[in-house]
This record gives sequence, structure tokens and C-alpha cells, in this order.
Amino acid sequence: MKLLESLIRIIYRLYHLPLFIVFKVQYKTFPRIKGRMFLRNKGTMQLGSGVRINSLYAANAIGGQTFMSIKVRPGATLKIGNNVALSNSAIYCANSISLEDDVFIGGDCKIYDTDFHSVLYNERLAVPEEGKRTAPVCIKKGVLVGTGSIVLKGVTIGEKSVIGAGSVVSKNIPPNEIWGGNPIQFIRKIEQ
Repeated sequence: MKLLESLIRIIYRLYHLPLFIVFKVQYKTFPRIKGRMFLRNKGTMQLGSGVRINSLYAANAIGGQTFMSIKVRPGATLKIGNNVALSNSAIYCANSISLEDDVFIGGDCKIYDTDFHSVLYNERLAVPEEGKRTAPVCIKKGVLVGTGSIVLKGVTIGEKSVIGAGSVVSKNIPPNEIWGGNPIQFIRKIEQ
């Protein structure tokens, strides 16, 4: 069984290595990727060491019947720190997204730093890319984002905080707290 797992890991690495080269992904150590992920980088994408990415239902059957997808737009910056774990989620970076060290992103989460479209009807119809707003997202060290959550533009989640499953994070979260729901609400402090 160990031999089979090693062989599968090598196959996934061989699949992803050309993508990382073509899309100029910078990394300290090549991430451990289970499954095939979607990747498009036209900006700057940096990964630390010890990054783990699940992009396969069998790799995380409790959440994420989809695959991992990362898209970085021209001029945008995505920084993923050391020992970050991502599972069957989507990251769309049009401005700046930072996941600091030891961040865990649960299955089927979405992290967006853009509105994608203008809220004004005429702008949406005329030029879909015009009028959209972007703002940086920063997920600080040691944060856990529960399965099925959405992190929206302009949000900072403080160190070691926990976001409950299925939450919509539309405002800043202080460190060492548990928040959850839609709209997101404070649940309790985390005693260290």
C-alpha cells in the first residue's frame, strides 16, 4: 500500500510540475498535492514549505465534492505560508490574498478578494471587468476556516481564530475567537 501511495504521489507531482513552471509559481518546497487541481497564475504566486493541497474527493471525503482551483489575475499577489493545508477549495485573487503559516482551509471553501462584477447594472452589461471592487484578504497564522465557508474581499481573520462551517466572512475577525454563521457572528473567545 505504501508503494502504491508513493507512486500516486509521484504521478500527481509529474502532472503539476509543468503547471507550476508554465505559470511561474514560486515555492520553497514543492507542495504535496492529492488529485488534479486547476491553476492559472498571471500575477505573483508564492508558496512556503510544507503546503498540502487536496483536490480529490477521496483525499477529504467530509467536504468538497469538487477540486482545488487557484486563479491569480495580472498584477495580483497570492502568498501561501508554511504548513498551510487547503482542501477542495477555490481561491480567486484579483488584488492580494495572504494565507499565513499553519492556516487550515476546510473542504469546499471559497476565498475571493473581488466582487467579480460591478453592482451597477449598466457597468455590468457594458464592460464586465469595469467597476468591480477589490480589497486584500489576509488570513493570519493558525486560522482554521471550516468547510463550506466563504471569505470575501477586504477581510482580515486574526491569528488562531476559527470560522465555523458554512460561514460567510464579510468583516474582520479578531484573533483567538470563534465566529460562525451567515451573517457571521461572534460565538466565543478561545482560551489559550
